[in-house]
Amino acid sequence: MKNSNKTLRLILGDQLNEKHSWFQNVDDSIVYVLIEVATETDYVTHHIQKVIGFFAAMREFSKQLQSKGHNVIYIRLTDANNLQTFEANLSKLLTEGNFSCFEYQEPDEYRVDLYLKSFCSSLSISHSVVSSEHFLSERNFLSQFFEGKKTYLMESFYRQMRKNHSILMDGANPVSGKWNFDADNRKKIPANHVVSLPLLFSNNTSEIEIELQKANVKTIGNVNSKQFLWPINRSQSLELLEFFVEHCLPFFGTFQDAMQQNQWSIYHSRLSFSLNTKMISPREVIDAAIEAWEKNQTEISLNQLEGFVRQILGWREYMRGIYWAKMPEFATLNFFENSAQLPEWFWTGKTKMNCLSQAINQSLDFAYAHHIQRLMITGNFALLAGVHPDEIDAWYLGIYIDALDWVEITNTRGMSQFADGGIVGTKPYVSSASYIDKMSNYCGNCHYKKELKTGEKACPFNSLYWNFYDRNEDKLANNPRIGMMYNVWRKMDQTQKTALLKQAEVYLNKINEL
Repeated sequence: MKNSNKTLRLILGDQLNEKHSWFQNVDDSIVYVLIEVATETDYVTHHIQKVIGFFAAMREFSKQLQSKGHNVIYIRLTDANNLQTFEANLSKLLTEGNFSCFEYQEPDEYRVDLYLKSFCSSLSISHSVVSSEHFLSERNFLSQFFEGKKTYLMESFYRQMRKNHSILMDGANPVSGKWNFDADNRKKIPANHVVSLPLLFSNNTSEIEIELQKANVKTIGNVNSKQFLWPINRSQSLELLEFFVEHCLPFFGTFQDAMQQNQWSIYHSRLSFSLNTKMISPREVIDAAIEAWEKNQTEISLNQLEGFVRQILGWREYMRGIYWAKMPEFATLNFFENSAQLPEWFWTGKTKMNCLSQAINQSLDFAYAHHIQRLMITGNFALLAGVHPDEIDAWYLGIYIDALDWVEITNTRGMSQFADGGIVGTKPYVSSASYIDKMSNYCGNCHYKKELKTGEKACPFNSLYWNFYDRNEDKLANNPRIGMMYNVWRKMDQTQKTALLKQAEVYLNKINEL
């Protein structure tokens, strides 16, 4: 006979929110379960730091719950009784534990959402789903806000979010009378500027690395599991937040788009892993940044703060809104009908193009690259090379520690690859070498020459840039934001155009040798 008051609650690896209302009271009739399963390690080839980071954070969270008196079942990947899928493990637990109710929090990924709904439909016991209590907008807020609109302008969404949550507002108007300081936030790091060292942790996660080897989990990238540098609990996440507002926020906005040789963190917060696992919340991150600015406006100018708030309150919530408005169709979009394979050196970093070598090797070493490295280096090249969106999706989703489907695919297919045809971005984000040189010091010691458009040492970005516009003229010629580029292309000398297209063809044919 079933206990009428016994509940099993599932906690997913990206739901490590100590502040959730679930945990406010200890109840002996409630059992929490966290499960490491092969279906999650294997659906894409992940960076080893990503798998270790999630498992380490899950284990820390489990210990934290137990220390507060909660009943917790934790199933490790290598446990003999692990049936390696959520469904099989949960079915077994529900039956053997004589539970009368199953509960879970809303998943952030469409795939898992469907999976758990299907699982619940097969249950003969009661079941329910609750909010994860993390985001600052509901799943359907964006689709309702833009109802009837063809394009979803992020700036409009961001301003509404500012109003809804009274963040950086002076009544009905933005603080200082200005909504957006993006124009002030595009500076290259000066040659004599010394970037402060990032805060790194030294977590010993070698036990997890051994278990991954035992389970034959295929991974990419590098790790020092005895000194795992990412935060794996709420305490460390808050420490990283405190470090950011004190040491990085005063420079964040100005240099948020800058790229620097052998500088993988610069002034970025690197809080995305802590946020996406919900160890900390977007509201407390925003509040901490605003509090630091209010206390020290001589050191922290408004453009530094607003640029950061826009990433969390605007872009992050916007990406989630797009995801729930457009999935599952969004995952199939391929506006340019691109079909090329990702170059082999995306997995090794072994390329003579210094900008790509820097961004990819950094990603392999740290499971991290900031948004401009992702958008204007790796993403830019993939789009110019006509790589199939599925290929670049799998790479981004696997290689970055903060990459979960809801945030990765909207950034990749939308912002980076323009595979959505303009839902997220109003134009493709492509560039020649000039932009990369403007925002970085990568070009100075590159095998290729930034100023050359054709010839053996010509920077591949230059010819591929014009080849991209020529190849996609039927799809892009009427786009008002890039009409000027087509005017330049049409006025160009035919001999020069032919030389550029021929150079691009040479590079595309030997893309794995670049």
